Amino acid sequence: MEQKNVSMKEVAEVAVDSLFGEIKEEDVVRHDGRRSDGYLEHIFKHAAKELFDMDVKEITYKTLKNKDFQEVSLEKDGETVLRFAAAYGFRNIQNVVLKLKKGKFLYHFVEVLACPGGCLNGKGQAQTEDGKPDKVLLSQMEELYAAIPVRLPETSMHVQKLYQDWLEGMDSKKVQETLHTKYCAVNQTASSMDIKW
Repeated sequence: MEQKNVSMKEVAEVAVDSLFGEIKEEDVVRHDGRRSDGYLEHIFKHAAKELFDMDVKEITYKTLKNKDFQEVSLEKDGETVLRFAAAYGFRNIQNVVLKLKKGKFLYHFVEVLACPGGCLNGKGQAQTEDGKPDKVLLSQMEELYAAIPVRLPETSMHVQKLYQDWLEGMDSKKVQETLHTKYCAVNQTASSMDIKW
């Protein structure tokens, strides 16, 4: 009998694959949000409830410099207590980095996506003959995405199974190692690889 060496990464991938192998089309759900972007709306609503005991049903985006740089804020007793931003496309990401460097960054959370217009408008999408995104196709994709039912991740049996079987419980060491990060200051040494923004 031949013995095969299997890496921990391969074991993890197999385990995660097996957790979602039985999902049927009707089981597919999405997170709160306008499109397939990130989780800004879900995180905003969750933070409002957990930190300030406020149930936010609708989120109103305020467009800043352009349609791909928007912010959302939460007020309590006349004071802004949460301020989130969505910055899509490299031009807007560059503006975020510049504000951070100047110390003029007012946000508690920023969702950053490289594709202008978000993930549904990514480079993998169909384009017109002149190389520009197909706006009709993008609109159709947004409608299809919006038709998928919304379910909070914490209520999904598949997410619960993932936490229990693969991550060894909600508060396990594996959860901390896999899903959490820490801020660590980087030594500011000059490098030829530095990007000057």
